[in-house]
Amino acid sequence: MKALVIEKPGLSGVKESIDPKPASGWVTIRVMACGICGTDLHIFQGEYLGGYPITPGHELAGVIEAVGAGVTRFAVGDRVAIEPNIPCNNCEACLHNRQNFCENWKAVGVTLPGGMAQLVACPESALFSIGGLPFEQGAFMEPLSCVVHGVERAHFRIGDRVALFGAGPIGIMMLRLLLLQGVTDVTVVERNTHRLAIARTSGAAHCITSTNELKRDFYDVVADATGAPALEELAPSFARAGGTVLLFGVPPAGKNIQLEPFAFFHKGLTILSSYTSLRNSYQAVSLIASGRLPVTDLVTHRLPLERFSEGIEAITAGAEVMKVMMLPNG
Repeated sequence: MKALVIEKPGLSGVKESIDPKPASGWVTIRVMACGICGTDLHIFQGEYLGGYPITPGHELAGVIEAVGAGVTRFAVGDRVAIEPNIPCNNCEACLHNRQNFCENWKAVGVTLPGGMAQLVACPESALFSIGGLPFEQGAFMEPLSCVVHGVERAHFRIGDRVALFGAGPIGIMMLRLLLLQGVTDVTVVERNTHRLAIARTSGAAHCITSTNELKRDFYDVVADATGAPALEELAPSFARAGGTVLLFGVPPAGKNIQLEPFAFFHKGLTILSSYTSLRNSYQAVSLIASGRLPVTDLVTHRLPLERFSEGIEAITAGAEVMKVMMLPNG
């Protein structure tokens, strides 16, 4: 098979690789769609977990090609998406139902070969049926499950006033989910005018290009979907007294921000972060399948493995790019 390999930060290429054979309890999936995520960008830039070389890709959907011994829920030909985090289910974190913080954590596309290949192996426990959903929609299961987890953690309420930083794919999915939950007033901050236009048509009450236009001490929840340290540093100043700040975007490792502890004390703020998801994949599939949370319009680029670097460049440059979808099998 062909597989995209990041040899070291900044260097990638397509290589011939041995087809993976499913171990007991595992399956092999023919990958039909795999999105490039911010995490993949961090891996390419040398700013995230895992070692090199690595085949990235954890937002994927495809068809089961082969099954190992003991697989019972799925069969060859089933259409599936995967939850890439693989917990050990035996450490203290797992036994406290905190599998996303597994002490022996592994992840498809991060520490294990991922979906930017024609075939990928993963455990049956990571599989979720997408039924008749198009593969590109199924590939959104993983990022949407992360959004669901973040929204659940922040306890958004009906009628909340929200400031949302970022209108990339994650920001738009969060906006759409918040509106489904009854949040009535979302102000989206995004410098990219193309993305801001999508936020506007998605139902954002206000669309602005700078935090200078935000009201201070005003919003019930301030959510950052960019991971930009400069924005995360500013976020608490816009939350009302007793409000919440959700740091959701993936920041670069090793970067610091400066915060004033007295401001948290004086305003009684709740500061939250959200890491991956926690058994939210059924919710994500249901939301997409219902048609109430559309994702197809977020795909702006469809590329073969050989053009991975073009996808990275498009994301880095911004312009009119949202989700870059890799198509390993055409």
